[in-house]
Amino acid sequence: MKTKKLGNTDTTVSAIGLGGMPMSLSGRPPQSVAIEVIHKAIELGVTLIDTADSYCRDESDKHHNERLIATALQKYHGDTSHVIVATKGGLMRPNGNWTRHGNPDHLRETIRQSYEALGGEKPIDVWQYHAPDPNYTIEESLAPAKEAVATGLIRFVGVSNFSVEQIKRARDVVEIVSVQNQYNPWYRQPEFDGVLEYCEREGLTFLPWSPLGGSSRVSRLQDIPIIAQLAKEKGASVYQIVLAWLLAKSPCIVPIPGASKISSIEDSVRAIEVQLSPEEVQCLDRQLTP
Repeated sequence: MKTKKLGNTDTTVSAIGLGGMPMSLSGRPPQSVAIEVIHKAIELGVTLIDTADSYCRDESDKHHNERLIATALQKYHGDTSHVIVATKGGLMRPNGNWTRHGNPDHLRETIRQSYEALGGEKPIDVWQYHAPDPNYTIEESLAPAKEAVATGLIRFVGVSNFSVEQIKRARDVVEIVSVQNQYNPWYRQPEFDGVLEYCEREGLTFLPWSPLGGSSRVSRLQDIPIIAQLAKEKGASVYQIVLAWLLAKSPCIVPIPGASKISSIEDSVRAIEVQLSPEEVQCLDRQLTP
């Protein structure tokens, strides 16, 4: 597995990560299956696992995915000291919905709860503010993260669903290593709003969430002619073509495709072997209308 630096740190992560969300929402697999998926990812060289306190069914199930990942790492028979778990806080799940909650007191508490859910024995590798809440300033909402770094609860800090200006404000509060925004064939805003360019220039890791389009769109990838054509020519899956396209877009990109089956993470990891020429990337760009 190829690796990349995490932001401007000396820490490295696998060039493709594992998104934990599908293992904790409604319709999630049995815990034993989810643990097998996480173990297979580690065996395949994945060292970045993405999660969040809100990856759960609802508020009564909060921190489910973090606890699941902690259990999987504890049960793994090999070395897991190199595995980086990146979690997030700042979204709530009332009745299974998604709402923003950037109250500093809440974030202070959920950071502590994430720390405990992930084992409570070492700092959270990466804690990301999940989405800015317009009811609070970025400075107010990130103050608890800065405090948690100082007290040893958090090692690195990232942001999610942030604009360039918001990233700059965040960096005035605390050092930022990563930015996690939506980016896929249907949603290419990071190419046009300056976020991807900014991350590349500043050495920040860009983690595209929903890299394959999400559950409502992933099945439609095979219906996009250019993707289907390249998959056939290269003996690859349509999912591998999309991940290879993202990897080719910028050296700062680390896709985090979700998985709830072993076959899914096996397929995603093989995208590392798919090489797209600059001409093929340009062809995809032209035909993948944002």
